[in-house]
Amino acid sequence: QVQLVESGGGLVQVGGSLELSCAASGDTFSKTFMAWFRQAPGKEREFVAAISGSGMNTYVRDSFKGRFTISRDNAKNTLYLKMNNLTPEDTADYFCAATTNRGASLSWNIRRSAATYGDWGQGTQVTVSS
Repeated sequence: QVQLVESGGGLVQVGGSLELSCAASGDTFSKTFMAWFRQAPGKEREFVAAISGSGMNTYVRDSFKGRFTISRDNAKNTLYLKMNNLTPEDTADYFCAATTNRGASLSWNIRRSAATYGDWGQGTQVTVSS
């Protein structure tokens, strides 16, 4: 089990940028498949992006491509989500999640499912104001 702590959320104006961070505990981070999800008020949690343990493979949901970038620094045990050109529709709680399910790197349906991930952070709130 890995403990995850997100940070970097806050209030930003339309068109602005934020970079979220997720600090992970333990010494297996580089072998752990990681993802970002978000949940807006009254809506279901949705997949945003994922990244393989090495960082060589990234997967970004089509609706976020061109605006959101996922990355990781295994030396720092940290996952990142850089978000550009934010809109009010991006207002949500953002969660990082971890899984050792090897299927996550093979199947889109597996990696985008919240049930795949056994470890979650507490979330960081992002509010985009117009």
